[in-house]
Amino acid sequence: MDETYLGDSGIRVSKIALGTMTYGDQNTQEDADNQLDFALAQGINFIDTAEMYPVPPKAETVTRTETILGHWIKKQPRDKFVLASKIAGPRRGMQWIRGGPSGLDKANIRQAVHDSLQRLQTDYLDVLYLHWPERNVPMFGQYQFDPKAELDSDGQPISWVTIQAQLQALDELIKEGKVRTIGLSNEQPWGLMEFLRVAREQGLPRISVLQNCYNLMNRGLEFGMAEVLYRERISLAAYSPLAFGHLTGKYIKNPDAPGRVTLFTGYAQRYKKPGVPAASAAYAELAQAHGLTPVQLALSFVYHRWFMGSTIIGATTMAQLQENIAAYTVHLSEEVLNAIEQLHLTMMNPAP
Repeated sequence: MDETYLGDSGIRVSKIALGTMTYGDQNTQEDADNQLDFALAQGINFIDTAEMYPVPPKAETVTRTETILGHWIKKQPRDKFVLASKIAGPRRGMQWIRGGPSGLDKANIRQAVHDSLQRLQTDYLDVLYLHWPERNVPMFGQYQFDPKAELDSDGQPISWVTIQAQLQALDELIKEGKVRTIGLSNEQPWGLMEFLRVAREQGLPRISVLQNCYNLMNRGLEFGMAEVLYRERISLAAYSPLAFGHLTGKYIKNPDAPGRVTLFTGYAQRYKKPGVPAASAAYAELAQAHGLTPVQLALSFVYHRWFMGSTIIGATTMAQLQENIAAYTVHLSEEVLNAIEQLHLTMMNPAP
């Protein structure tokens, strides 16, 4: 397995990361142990989780994933893997997380990390992400910025926790040895640049990694963020490379096929948009025409993009995990890559 560095952090990770958001809902402790052991045996050393997992988030399952991971971590040499987790912020209506976090302030950030470390049975996180911005931004299937969301119900400007205050809280955790480096998730170009500016001007920790959605049906990152990643030496950890299973082709013939999309009604609004079925079919047909599976086409495309740091894959079965990892050895020809671009130009970003 190839490896790369996370930004300027000096932390070296595998080009594939193992996602864990099904642990505690669709996957048991035994499933998780088997997946984690197999992934490490394949050279994958980057494990991704979050305090709100499993997904979809529910009061009755929240934090189960970190607890399951903790049982596995307790039996492992801690320097054998790189562990990332994420802090949930406000704006998602999750009242069961720290009483519904009022903001990404020092108290919330410290409490989140303290609790995650206990559940994970470790003394430190290699990477700590802010799971989504506190401020008003489009995310999770939204794609238009709404200035009206800057105001509260009385029409007054909402007072967000400043980026400087967030970085100061993170700086303390780094100095205490509880976190090695920091990242942002579901972030926009302005936000990433502002975090970098404040860090530079105030002598605060620098962002090393960005975790955003990226796949054949969601390439919005290429419009502005890719340049930021390049010029600022930020690594990308891409999530949802198979578009919640839509790019496996399984929903083409049977929209009710078993999977996260059909198991959890109302979930994954990003992939409920009208152009998704046609794009799924078109990419599946392209794969078949070139002797590839839809999974190989979709994953190889993401794995080997020039701006890719590490791609986060998840699976509910060992067979899926094996197939996903094996796709790393597939390299798409120029003919296939050109055909992908032609499809992209005719059905651009159907799942933003």
